[in-house]
Amino acid sequence: MLQTKKHTFLFILLIAILVVLFFTNISLGSVSIPVKEIVNSFLGNTMQKDSWEIILWNFRLPKAFTAILVGMALSISGLLMQTLFRNPLAGPYVLGLSSGASLGVAFVILGAGFLPSFLANLFLSNYGIVLASGLGSAFVLIAVLAVSQKLKDTMAILIVGLMFGSLTSAVVSVLSYFSTAEQLQKFTFWSLGSLANLSWNEVSLLFIITFIGIILSFLVIKPLDALLLGEKYAKSLGVNFKKTRYIIIFATSILAGSITAFVGPIAFIGLAVPHIAKLLFQTSNHFILFWSTLLIGAIVLLFCDIIAQCPGYDITLPINAVTSIIGAPIVIWLLVRKRNFS
Repeated sequence: MLQTKKHTFLFILLIAILVVLFFTNISLGSVSIPVKEIVNSFLGNTMQKDSWEIILWNFRLPKAFTAILVGMALSISGLLMQTLFRNPLAGPYVLGLSSGASLGVAFVILGAGFLPSFLANLFLSNYGIVLASGLGSAFVLIAVLAVSQKLKDTMAILIVGLMFGSLTSAVVSVLSYFSTAEQLQKFTFWSLGSLANLSWNEVSLLFIITFIGIILSFLVIKPLDALLLGEKYAKSLGVNFKKTRYIIIFATSILAGSITAFVGPIAFIGLAVPHIAKLLFQTSNHFILFWSTLLIGAIVLLFCDIIAQCPGYDITLPINAVTSIIGAPIVIWLLVRKRNFS
């Protein structure tokens, strides 16, 4: 009973923090917008300055919603991977999806000179980059699924994913070697990640894809609890392990692949957030971990985005750099406290 009350209190607290950070995120930046004016705008009233209206609705709101979706998607996919592989250092990109996406984008940006001009112009557009990234992730996913049919050992699939990641990274390195400085700069900017480049249409599309991935993840909550004690134990409880494994891999691919396609690779969120949820709630119940990981993921990325905006200044830090600066110490701390891994 005490545990239930504690969990309820924590969920209410997390929701409150999420709301506060959301309003903080959309109010701060190079131009500060009073929260009162934001609330008035939400209620249908006109702001004091027209520029505030444009900044809020065309730039900050899409970016804030993108941060929430990205934080949720990467955190849940990290939780799925850590449970499937029973490896506390597994993350959403452990199957090589990020490397596959990077390969797709590298072919488009770094290899644009080898493409016909009409194809180069098509792929170098915003949607073209998303398409190339998605195709790269899909290629790695199909390869991993094809190999996983031949392998019964889950850890072998982890190794296969890492090898695909290494292979695609090597191809990207070769393409980089023969690229111009301008092409390398563009690819580097993509690899640093950005939450700010999405229109409302792109945010809507990302929401639909993320929603599908989260629903798939929710369907395997009960099998995830059984998987904590190993494949044999899960099978003894009647869990269809092969089907569950496919759903987990597919859900992770949808979530991590779509996020990488739209905003670039975002580091450490999927790795660190599930452990924060476990330490905060002191449970291995995946129903509780599922919802807590969603909330904490959104909170952490909103917080990182606030820092990246450098409120009061005209510069914006790369979001990937900020998540790494915050996430790396958390992972190091978790490594030092290995006994708390579950």
